[in-house]
Parts: sequence; structure tokens; C-alpha cells
Amino acid sequence: MAKKFPIHPEHPERICWGCDQYCPADSMKCGNGSDRTQHPMELFGDDWRAWGCDFGAEEADAEPGAGAG
Repeated sequence: MAKKFPIHPEHPERICWGCDQYCPADSMKCGNGSDRTQHPMELFGDDWRAWGCDFGAEEADAEPGAGAG
């Protein structure tokens, strides 16, 4: 099961957000260590969820046609 994605972390610059391991920026395990993946808050600002990203969504959207039959 994937870890819950934090919507507003206190210090997003300290972590690589590229996978579920959330490694410290100075000791990444999964990449080549050249650069970390930024949190969407760093890229789009505090209102990053308004951009249409579905990270951290509490409820999944219902599939079209579900229950029809």
C-alpha cells in the first residue's frame, strides 16, 4: 500500500518526492542522486490542488457507468 501523500508538508525541500520512499534530499536511494523530485507545492504554490492534481485525494471518483445494468 502506498503511503499517504502529504498535502502541505512543513519542509518539502528536505525530501525527494519521486517515489513512496520519501528519501532525504542528500541520500536518495532510487535515483542517481543528481536531483530530487520537488513536491507539487514547490512547483505550483500553496494552492497546487486547484491545478487539477489528484494527489492526496480523499475519495476516488466513481467510474462512469458503475452500477448500471
